[in-house]
Amino acid sequence: MKLSKWLDIWLNKYQKTVIKLRTFTFYQEIISRHINPILGNYELDELTGDILQDFVISKLNNGNLITNKPLADNTVISIVSLLKQAIKKAHYMGISKNEHTSHIKIPRSKEKEVSAFEVEEQKKIEQYCLNHYRNNYIGVVICLYTGIRLGELLALTWEDIDFDRNTLTINKTVSVIKVNGVNVSHVDKPKTKQSNRCIPLPKQLISILKKKKKQSKSKYVISTIDGNMVQSRCYQKSFKSILENCNITYRNFHSLRHTFATRALELGIDIKTLSEILGHKNPMVTLNRYSHSLLGYKIDAMNRIGKMLEYK
Repeated sequence: MKLSKWLDIWLNKYQKTVIKLRTFTFYQEIISRHINPILGNYELDELTGDILQDFVISKLNNGNLITNKPLADNTVISIVSLLKQAIKKAHYMGISKNEHTSHIKIPRSKEKEVSAFEVEEQKKIEQYCLNHYRNNYIGVVICLYTGIRLGELLALTWEDIDFDRNTLTINKTVSVIKVNGVNVSHVDKPKTKQSNRCIPLPKQLISILKKKKKQSKSKYVISTIDGNMVQSRCYQKSFKSILENCNITYRNFHSLRHTFATRALELGIDIKTLSEILGHKNPMVTLNRYSHSLLGYKIDAMNRIGKMLEYK
């Protein structure tokens, strides 16, 4: 059986019912754009370790289909992960006699560089958003004081905010997927089980949100003029405009989440609590990602230890 045919069977029969629609469309794109054009016509038993490794090297060297430049290491890792799953399943099912995916050498996964706004930059952004006539800009402030993701923000409804308990519940997210070649917004469950969470809100933010709710005519906290959900690309453009008007160097929207985490650590919040607020799988994810923000802790700890040193 040719790899392309098996990938179609594997994706639709063994994956479609157990993965999120967003992941399914991501897999479809990887297969159609990256794997099938190069490996699709090979019979499963023709896929030797050399052929697979050459494929990986080609993606690392010039796998970007737009620029013909190297494909990001983490993207290559995702492609290889998919290949391994599919080919190992074929071998397990007896469809192929051999599988050589265990011999593929790939780069180590790289933690994305964390970029946060400085305190003065954050204050500029906050004041601009709070004093602007566009109510939607409150979303930026919400992210700065809760660390929620863009998809979680745009899916947020007023029902998710408990003004009696001063809490925010995250139980859904919106992402962009391709349906028949067209990008559409898709609401789904959060990223992971831990992403379903309840976040306590500062009383100052609650006060602001109460005023915004009175002015809102939509069920969504962030909405279009017609009261519908805002598309992520549109909100990202708005965020870029905010930074330009504040004369602040551009950072992507996710930097708001990093900024919240950095401020929290600077103010002494413990890793476990921060991990739960961010919706990470476990505290180690938080610790590894924001270890650079703990430098102040390390300095203070070393100075306290240093006090034991007596020199006469």
